Amino acid sequence: MDFKEQLKVFPELPGSYQFKNKDGIIIYVGKAKNLKKRVTSYFVGSHNAKTSRLVMNIEKIEYIVTNSELDALLLELNLIKKYNPRYNIMLTDDKTYPYIEITNEKHPKLIVTRKINKKSKNIFGPYPNVKAARETVKLLNKIYPLRKCDKLPKTECLYYHMGQCLAPCIKEVTESEYSDIRTSIKNFLKGETKEVVKLLEIRMHDASEKLEYERAHEYKKTVDHIKTTTNTQKINLNDMKDRDIIGYFYNEYLISIEIFFIRNGKISARHQSMFEYYSDPLKTVEDFIALFYQRELIPREIFIQKELKIDTLNEYLKTKITQPQKGDKFKLLNLAILNAEQALLEKTELVKREMDRTIGSVDILGDLLNISSPYIIEAFDNSNLFGTDAVSAMVTFVNGKPSKRDYRKYKVKLETISDYHTMKEVVYRRYFKVLMEDLRRPNLILVDGGKPQINAAKEILESLDLNIPIAGLVKDKTHSTNMLMNQDLEEIPLKKTSNVFHLLTRIQDEAHRFAVTFHKQVRSKGVFDSILDEIQGIGKVTKDKLLKEFKSVNLIKLATKKELTDLGLNNKQADNLINKLKD
Repeated sequence: MDFKEQLKVFPELPGSYQFKNKDGIIIYVGKAKNLKKRVTSYFVGSHNAKTSRLVMNIEKIEYIVTNSELDALLLELNLIKKYNPRYNIMLTDDKTYPYIEITNEKHPKLIVTRKINKKSKNIFGPYPNVKAARETVKLLNKIYPLRKCDKLPKTECLYYHMGQCLAPCIKEVTESEYSDIRTSIKNFLKGETKEVVKLLEIRMHDASEKLEYERAHEYKKTVDHIKTTTNTQKINLNDMKDRDIIGYFYNEYLISIEIFFIRNGKISARHQSMFEYYSDPLKTVEDFIALFYQRELIPREIFIQKELKIDTLNEYLKTKITQPQKGDKFKLLNLAILNAEQALLEKTELVKREMDRTIGSVDILGDLLNISSPYIIEAFDNSNLFGTDAVSAMVTFVNGKPSKRDYRKYKVKLETISDYHTMKEVVYRRYFKVLMEDLRRPNLILVDGGKPQINAAKEILESLDLNIPIAGLVKDKTHSTNMLMNQDLEEIPLKKTSNVFHLLTRIQDEAHRFAVTFHKQVRSKGVFDSILDEIQGIGKVTKDKLLKEFKSVNLIKLATKKELTDLGLNNKQADNLINKLKD
């Protein structure tokens, strides 16, 4: 399409621009200091195959003028999060890292979390993986007597008798006591471990003198673990400042980004991303950095390469951004760049194959259904047992990959259980909420089944005046998926060796797994509740506590009386429960 006339009247002002395809779907969002200059660049000169493919799909251009380049960046990031455009795929990675937090409560706990409060002064990380964070919390919980329970019980627990809890449930604990503990934990997490090691060595010698050799050995193992994990990988920058080092490397198709998280003088974790890009590579890296720190803690300093523009990033991140060009800092930055380059060399072919399995398959699926590429797919699966405890589950795939934060569960409320009626109920509940709350709409609704399920979904969408494409996965006599059915009830054969078939199978299997898991939970809780309701002395609070701890009836049957009393049950409650389960 020729946009020459429209571009002539584009403002030479900062703002965000949006490219739309023939169906009015936003396929790319960008920002610019000069809208006219930036958007015109897409339609002059030669481009590589990727950018040419983007330009070929543009049917309409819209823009929003802003007061500054920073406002343009903020608007761009908000639009990307809201619309998830196809060609902004590099910014859709929802991976987050675990952090350790001392909770801001009257009686604080030590927890592992991925939901970070950037204003908290008691949050530490990121950690390379959740196992490392949990091991650290487990270690600290042995040393520092913070509470372990979610709700304070009426009597002290085993942790108090082991010296691992101050028991605020039965006695007053002052803020000064907690303050001392917080300070010690903070010092430990910042790498100051000498005090802890000294304390543990004293406990080890005391246990040894009392001939408690197993406990002494545990203390020794703990000391060795601390020394091993804190005495490696020192980075010589003459300070203990928290900083992130970001290096990138790109070729004609892909950008590779490597981030080192430097905490307390060590590389505590690393992040590697690789993705296609459809705009200027440097602007793409800048966008990536901005969105990355919407999810992660912003350190006191960030190292980036000299080619990147830092003015807008400085305003947005409100932290020190350094572009080292010599010395030890430059060596560290070069190390990140080298890792980014090496990853690009090693993984280019793998990434291309992954793109074929995901984005490529999504494009083909759109062609098969004669719709725009369904970059956001919501798939439903129902589960019940002989018409009882009916549930449904919805999984979401974005750009051909599962987006687990968007999964949803539904307990079916209808008394008459059938796939048709269940599908009508859950589709109505899902898309009535989407309509009322103006939530992101999918490009395709996928149901597990053929004509009845598709008709049920179509009937509801028509009643809500929503125009969202629907398709069904049809099984053969052996209960294996063998074809796709579009919303006009036309059957579309699928090659079982094709990438699109494997994509649909992954979606179907994931929806089924999620639904069955939820159904088992519902059934287990139902049986559990019915048994507990009959036991004298066990009320709602105790029921919830038991359910959270043991998950199922079978597991509680294996519990000892001591485990039950440690959980907070008194002797009479524990005896009643054990006797009832034996019956």
